[in-house]
Amino acid sequence: MELFYYLLFGGLSAVVALLELSKTSKDRISTSTAFNSFKNNYLVVYSLMMAGDWLQGPYVYFLYSQYGFDKGDIGRLFIAGFGSSMLFGTIVGSLADKQGRRRACVTYCITYILSCITKHSPQYKVLMLGRILGGIATSLLFSAFESWLVAEHNKRSFEPQWLSLTFSKAIFLGNGLVAIVSGLFANILADNLGFGPVAPFDAAACFLAIGMAIILSSWSENYGDSSDNRNLFSQFKGAAVAIASDEKIALLGAIQSLFEGSMYTFVFLWTPALSPNEEDIPHGFIFATFMLSSMLGSSIASRLLARSAPKVESYMQIVFGISALTLLLPIITNFLVPSTGVKSGSISVAGCIQLFGFCTFEACVGIFWPSIMKMRSQYIPEEARSTIMNFFRIPLNIFVCVVLYNVNAFPITIMFGMCSIFLFMASVLQRRLMVVAESHKSKPQDWSALKERDNETEPLNI
Repeated sequence: MELFYYLLFGGLSAVVALLELSKTSKDRISTSTAFNSFKNNYLVVYSLMMAGDWLQGPYVYFLYSQYGFDKGDIGRLFIAGFGSSMLFGTIVGSLADKQGRRRACVTYCITYILSCITKHSPQYKVLMLGRILGGIATSLLFSAFESWLVAEHNKRSFEPQWLSLTFSKAIFLGNGLVAIVSGLFANILADNLGFGPVAPFDAAACFLAIGMAIILSSWSENYGDSSDNRNLFSQFKGAAVAIASDEKIALLGAIQSLFEGSMYTFVFLWTPALSPNEEDIPHGFIFATFMLSSMLGSSIASRLLARSAPKVESYMQIVFGISALTLLLPIITNFLVPSTGVKSGSISVAGCIQLFGFCTFEACVGIFWPSIMKMRSQYIPEEARSTIMNFFRIPLNIFVCVVLYNVNAFPITIMFGMCSIFLFMASVLQRRLMVVAESHKSKPQDWSALKERDNETEPLNI
């Protein structure tokens, strides 16, 4: 069965290379020298930020177990991270609109570096503090950088279509190539060189520091709604009014939460799905294969986004439908090829079928990221971009915390079935978003009008 892994990885590599090398003029966007310089600067910073994140992933659970904590203790640490992202991350991330997106990006670097430092301590309270800091940093990573990019892109008067090029390249590099290299580099540091499981976290801190230096030296500041009379509560209220008054924004938030919730649940489920009887599977190699599949998806997305048709609202319906079908595979294979309950040396035939389906799901993830970024840039008002994006993450983090808390309460097939239903729901909502967008060909609702409406509903203070 080992040959199967190499054939799958090699086949995916060949397809990705073929897609990248065979791009025609229709698949490429003509840009200016100034934009290319701006794009490359952002891609370097974003890749460094993602390297700081990906380096930590393979050894978080292992490090905690090496410190002597059991599964329940480790589960609570992970729940604390997602809970922190939901609570504190939402507040800190939303401050980016008022205090500055560049400043928020620097805050991400500092917060994540401090989180990495806590990994040197075997004390549970210190590690819990590190998870809380990591949760805050995660919210900033997935809101502040994108908000800064969109605002700076528009401020420099670049073509709107060029933004999708930056998005697709960022995902191709940051969520694909950088993830693969980071996983291999972490393995070399921790195992081959014998520095131990804390070494990848030190390397992550170094990459984050380098990225922070580039931000401080080359990025300018930009803001959302920086008016002095807007406190944090008013900012939250205004964002809630924007979501409630614009169906497109509400649909986009629901779609994002449904897909990302399923995606994060998949992260916890794929290992037991592929080795139900504790078969020996190469976790690191499979992870690299997943990331290569994500690169394939982002390469496909770059071709789709470079063309005027099909629209992103149209093809994402198909993507969500395919992703829903792939997560049904564990249920189908369990029905057709029941588990024997006997441990075997390598992955089973049913596991091979599921692995192929999981790679297809990861390709859908690679298409999802640049596509959802494109839609967010179209529909979310600039003045509250970071605030609304962090609002979107609240139901996501609640969902993941509930799943983590009850991960052993339900059979794995039930969990996959639930994710599949959520993805089908995302496809239906995406269809609705396309219909609404076509019937409202105007720009996102004016933020000043929303603020006036907000002020009109304020109670009189007598």
